[in-house]
Order: sequence, then structure tokens, then C-alpha cells
Amino acid sequence: MKTLVCTQSGNLEYQTAPQPILTPNNAILRIKRIGICGTDLHAFEGTQPYFEYPRILGHELAAELIEFDSAPGFEMGEIVTIIPYFNCGLCIACRQGKPNCCVNIKVCGVHIDGGMVEYLSVPSYSLVHSNGLNSDELALVEPLAIGAHGVKRAGVNEGEFVLVIGAGPIGLGTMEFARIAGAKVIAMDINDERLAFCSKKLHVDHTINALSAHAMKQLRDITNGDMPTVVIDATGSQKAINNGFSYMAHGGRYVLIGLQKGEIGFSHPEFHKREGTLMSSRNATRIDFEQVINFMKGRLIDPLNYITHRIAFNHLKNEFPSLLQPETRVIKAMVDLTWDDSITAASIS
Repeated sequence: MKTLVCTQSGNLEYQTAPQPILTPNNAILRIKRIGICGTDLHAFEGTQPYFEYPRILGHELAAELIEFDSAPGFEMGEIVTIIPYFNCGLCIACRQGKPNCCVNIKVCGVHIDGGMVEYLSVPSYSLVHSNGLNSDELALVEPLAIGAHGVKRAGVNEGEFVLVIGAGPIGLGTMEFARIAGAKVIAMDINDERLAFCSKKLHVDHTINALSAHAMKQLRDITNGDMPTVVIDATGSQKAINNGFSYMAHGGRYVLIGLQKGEIGFSHPEFHKREGTLMSSRNATRIDFEQVINFMKGRLIDPLNYITHRIAFNHLKNEFPSLLQPETRVIKAMVDLTWDDSITAASIS
């Protein structure tokens, strides 16, 4: 079968590998769609933590179930997605019902090879029913679930101001779930086009360019001087994460969905006097996946808002670097597992 391997930072190569063979408690998938996410882009750049080369990227997947063992309720030929955080089931986190931060976690496409392949073997327990969603929608469930999990971690309440820093796909999903929770959402980014997308497509209440000299004043004005009671970072930028501490209201919560390699730096007195709460939010749980699917089916979220580019698998090696360029204006690129020369990275917006 064909695979696309990230051999080192900045380099992807098509290679051939044996098609996986069914083993106990596993399932074999024929990949249909792959969403390109920040993790994939950071791995290609060489800035992704927990990462070693060579690696096959890809964990936002929709696939056809072609073989399986120990997967009650699933049927051959069914279209599925997966929870790509493979957990041990035995560690302290798993025993507490938090497999998303398993001590021995193996994230598909990060710690182990992922879905940029024609066929993939996964644990049967990772399978998720489509519940009527199509392949494009299914491949968007995982990134949206990360946003849903972050909002849940924050304990967002109706009517409070929630600042989401970063208007990439994860940040956009976070904004959607904060809005659904009844929050007054403030989007912050350095890209005015992304901020316009937040207003137009997601109906976000307020937008702020973080590079503006008046960003802090804008936050105070929007929140009537209180500042946001919830701040959620979805950038993975060290500077943005450090700056986020100053945006938090007294008694507020700061949730880090974004991840970077360096150390966090902030003023302890400023954080202490706020009696602030700092939390990380890692991956997502099955409950989050199911919530996303239900919200998609109920049209509380339109997943197709996010897909701006399509790429055929045979073009992905050449087109991948362009996804890092701001002028490409990518929100979400979706890879079709075909060898169709008519599909390129042209925008579909």
C-alpha cells in the first residue's frame, strides 16, 4: 500500500508498506479522508513536542471498516472515525476515567504512525460510529472534540465572557462550543481574515487583533472593565500563552489547549492576586466525540464551514508546504484518499 512519511522536518516522501493484517482486538480501516491539523503542520516544521522522525502523520480520519475483532455493534463496510489517543487502560489517568491523558498514551500520527496511508490498523475500542455523518464531517469530529473538551475543562457558564486566543481550527471549534454553552465569545488572533471568518461564519460576538496597540483597552471595554472570566489559548505560541495571563479577570480560569515546547512565564503576584486557575486540556474523550457528533447532527455546528481546501493523496507531498503559508488562507485542508489528478489544493471556499 502507499504511505506518505515525514522522514524529517520539512520533508515528506511516498513509500510502500505492507497492508496491515488483522490482529486480536484490532480493526483494519480503509482510509477515506484525512484532515490536516496543526499537529501535522508543526511536525513538518519541526516544532511538535513528543515527536520523533520518521513518522506517518494524520489522525483526523474517516474510514471504511473492512475487518475487525472484538468490536460489538459495528458492521463490515461501516464508515467510522476513531479516537486516535490509544490508551493503556491501567495507569492512574485511565483508572480515573481520563484516557485522554494516559501515562502511556500513543497518539496516532504523533507517537506512532498515523493515517496518511491507504489502510490502517487501530484498536477496536477506538472506533466511533458515524451516526449518519458523511466522511468530510467525520474527519472533523476529532479537532472539534478538542475544543469541546477545553470548554468543558473551563466550566463555561451562560453569560460570561470567554476569550479564545487563536482562530485556527481548534480555536474556532472552541469558540463554537463556548457559544453553545451561552458564553459571550471574544476571538483574538493576529490575522484579520481569520477574525472576519469568526464574525461572518461563526457569529462570534467580538474580535480583537492581538497586535493592536489597543487590545487591552478593547478587552476592558467589551467586558465593562472586568476582563474575561475564562481565557482559552489555542495557539501553541509561547508569546500568546504568556500574554494570556494578563487578560484574565480576577477569579478567572485560564485553559491551555495550545501546546509549545518551551516554558511558560508569568508574574506570580499578578496571577496570585487574581486567585487564578490554570489548567491544561489534552486531547478529548469519547463523551466529547459523541457530543460533537450530536451537535453536528442537530446543526448546532456546521462542520463544512471549516473545509476550505481539498487535496488528493497523490498531490499531498507537493502541496503540504503551501498549507503553512498565510497567503494560502487555509482553515481546514481535507485530503481525499484517491489518486485523482483532477483534485488539487485549490480553495473550495
